[in-house]
Amino acid sequence: MAKKKVEGYLSAKESRRISRENRKITNEFEKKRKRKNVPESEYTTTMKNPENVVEIDNLHTYFFTDAGTVKSVNGVSFEVPIGKTVGVVGESGCGKSVTSLSIMQLVQRPQGQCVDGEIRLNLGDGKAYNIVNTPNEKMQGIRGNYVSMIFQEPMTSLNPVFRIGDQVDEVIALHNPDMSKEDVKARTIEMLELVGIANSEGVYKMFPHELSGGMRQRIVIAMGLACNPKLIIADEPTTALDVTIQAQILDLLRDLKDKINSSIMLITHDLGVIAEMADYVVVMYAGRVVEKGTANEIFKDPRHPYTIGLMNSKPVVGKQVDRLYSIPGKVPNPIDMPNYCYFKDRCEMCVAGCEGAYPEMVKVSDTHYVSCYRHYEDAVKEEK
Repeated sequence: MAKKKVEGYLSAKESRRISRENRKITNEFEKKRKRKNVPESEYTTTMKNPENVVEIDNLHTYFFTDAGTVKSVNGVSFEVPIGKTVGVVGESGCGKSVTSLSIMQLVQRPQGQCVDGEIRLNLGDGKAYNIVNTPNEKMQGIRGNYVSMIFQEPMTSLNPVFRIGDQVDEVIALHNPDMSKEDVKARTIEMLELVGIANSEGVYKMFPHELSGGMRQRIVIAMGLACNPKLIIADEPTTALDVTIQAQILDLLRDLKDKINSSIMLITHDLGVIAEMADYVVVMYAGRVVEKGTANEIFKDPRHPYTIGLMNSKPVVGKQVDRLYSIPGKVPNPIDMPNYCYFKDRCEMCVAGCEGAYPEMVKVSDTHYVSCYRHYEDAVKEEK
């Protein structure tokens, strides 16, 4: 961590030194990333469980800024089973979106880099790639085809100067070069109808600004599902929509997942959406997973104080309160994280062990894990 002046600003000399060090580090990663004709053996791997579509194992994604290194994702591990929905929850800045962008290799480079860990993607037939080491030319065939992403804001995800049909056509044509223009258009029309757009022929010729927010969100979903991906990453797909449209979009996602037999990684702040959609829940805080388990375990028996705080902060139907509960304090500085539990300074349930190093993940049940000293005595430590 660089030394700061009394007023809290870095000196120009310190900033230049950090920039030089960052360039050395990022140049090494970029040189490795841009290599041509990389042997497949360098990025092929084996799934620990072939029933998972993706396994994230001790992932570290850092941003090398002029103020220091931001550890946005700092040792995240979880998996997405085939045909299931995994909900990822946590407050803004906890690393949810950066984790999803790491899976797609869309982290802003050169500042953002996956520096350690594995992302094992199951391609089927016993074949799997480690996305962290996969070269750019291979990722072009994986994005959209095996893993697709429904981005957070549909208006900024769609290009305002191209018609809807051209944008969806491009996705299909890229991954199906043998298809004729007529077949590509027919597939696009089919996808528009699949996501519940009645006037599909008319919408095909429209520009994004001619459509409502809900319609644009459906277009983005159609683009994401056009090639029947194995994993759909939905990054807060209903944030900009009103409540009735939210319900329609969630029902649509659930139905389409079953139709094409894919998995969903659902990122959201809305615990109600998670309760309705998810089979498994991963709770993140300050770049780490603090608790994970089935949706029933997380909602009925939350163990981590942060998860308990999230549950207490949601409104309950029929219960009147003067003010909703909010977790006290604030997230620690991501450039200078403490060497103890990141939640300790905000926690209302501290025990003696909290003064020690960051707590390891411990096993509460076969599917329920928590990273908290309060459960060390009555839980078996997860084997590494």
